[in-house]
This record gives sequence, C-alpha cells and structure tokens, in this order.
Amino acid sequence: MTIQTSYHQTIENLIKTIEPYDAIEKSHQKDALNWIKTGAPLCRIAKPDTPPKHLVSYFILLDTKKRQLLLVDHKKALLWLPPGGHVEPEEHPTAAAFRELEEELNIKLSLLKEDPLFITVTKTVGKTAGHTDVTLWYVFSADSSVSYTYDQSEFETIKWYSLDDLPMTRTDPNLSRFCNKLRQFTSTTFCNKEQL
Repeated sequence: MTIQTSYHQTIENLIKTIEPYDAIEKSHQKDALNWIKTGAPLCRIAKPDTPPKHLVSYFILLDTKKRQLLLVDHKKALLWLPPGGHVEPEEHPTAAAFRELEEELNIKLSLLKEDPLFITVTKTVGKTAGHTDVTLWYVFSADSSVSYTYDQSEFETIKWYSLDDLPMTRTDPNLSRFCNKLRQFTSTTFCNKEQL
C-alpha cells in the first residue's frame, strides 16, 4: 500500500497554482492531482520508466524581444522538445528545472514566473516510448543572441525558433497550446503588449 507524504502535498499544492489554459490542460491537471492522491511514487527511480508515470520539469528559454524559444533535438525522443529532465526523488520540480538548466546548457537564468506556467500528462515516444511524463513547464528569460553549449550526449543540436515557425510535425504534442498560453501570459505580464 502506498501512502501520501508531505512531498505529495507539496507537489499537489504546486500543481494547483496552475490556471488551466483550456479543457485539455484542465484534464491533464485533474489527472495529475488524482495520481498524486493515490500516494504512488512521483519520481523516476530507475531508467527509463520505473515507475511508469513520473514527474518531469521542462525549462523553456524565451527571448521575449525576438519572440523566440529554444528547442533541442532530443536523441531518445527523436523530437524537437523544450529542454528538461526528470525530477529526482524528493526534489522540488522548480529546483529540478534549475538543475537541468545547468546540466544540459551550462547556464544560470532567471524565471519569468516563479511557478510552472503549464502542465501536461503525455505518453512518451521514441527510443524510450511507453511511459507517462507528468511535465511542469517553467519559463526562463533568455537571450537568443548568446551561444549556449549543450549536452551532446542527449541532444543532436539546439536551435532557436520563432513562436510563429515551430517544428509542429516533430515536437511535443502540447507545444502549440503552450505557446498560445505563453502569448497570453506575456501579454498580461509585460508592459509592452506587443512583445509576443
């Protein structure tokens, strides 16, 4: 029998801070909250899929002035994805986002929003297909004119994409909806309403 812990409560409270953008995100949020209430393990303890459903943090690098975000050509997923990684046991997803940012791109940046902007529950594809990622999407302020190094063991390459020209045929199935929510968020957050 599994038992809910204070860690489960922390993750539940974090997920409740997310205001769903649409009915799909609302259903993903509900799925995640119901999963947490079961007391199941929330973090991956063995690669690639133990337990078969676990937490992931994406870190979105956004250049608000140029309307661009960074995607990585992920070797295992075989998709262009936002960078990110698995949350370690008992690790806060926000801490995971900062840790993965340093591990994968060797940089430190600031969050545009303290809590995750978006949540998705997605079956994985590619070389490690079949398990489920409960992904919290964090947004960091970045500069697309800076040349970032990256973890070549995980990524074929990295590339900045215009929000209007993303590789939608080979990416996370939720990216388009995320970008719509991102535009909405930035238009109400920044003084310059024309940024995104």
